Amino acid sequence: MIIISTLRKSHGWEFFFIVLIWSAINPHDYPTWVLEVAPAIIGFIILAFTYRRFPLTPLLYVLILFHCVVLMVGGHYTYAEVPLFDAIRDMVGGIRNNYDKLGHLTQGFVPAIIARELLIRFNVVNGKFWLQYIIVSICLAISAFYELIEWFVAVMSKTAAEAFLGTQGYVWDTQSDMGWALSGSVLALILLGGVHDKQLSRLYSRH
Repeated sequence: MIIISTLRKSHGWEFFFIVLIWSAINPHDYPTWVLEVAPAIIGFIILAFTYRRFPLTPLLYVLILFHCVVLMVGGHYTYAEVPLFDAIRDMVGGIRNNYDKLGHLTQGFVPAIIARELLIRFNVVNGKFWLQYIIVSICLAISAFYELIEWFVAVMSKTAAEAFLGTQGYVWDTQSDMGWALSGSVLALILLGGVHDKQLSRLYSRH
């Protein structure tokens, strides 16, 4: 989800709405769709209201767009029934659809760069070690909070709970989800830290 000024060149905002509309047409069920897609819509609204006063790096906008697409695909099919990952499961002889693991990997990967950008730009943390440590801790906290939301939905809802949880009978699903988020956050810091620093420097030079 790229800010409007950047999106005018890349048409990322158009892509966001195309996927959103597709996702909303005849999904698996609408209660699950609302639960899964709501974070993407809320994120888009926040960026739409803040892009002039606090523009983000292009890298971060691309990552947020990718995360939104992951959420919207999951909302359309449910995380346990995405066709591509059914095909991958059958091809490798697996026993479950692992699209939810991609979702949780992304849940750590993208928030890691969001947290990194905010912590650096607001000068919250001194020292590289503490920066990395706090970023990973934030991502784990987000993952744990999301698991609490899933638990709450499971307790309160009888129609959307199973589709929203997507455990597929895996007893360690909650712990596995948090492990994937942890891995995503660490991978993001390792793979994108240098690129992110360069884009932050260019952003500073324009202001």
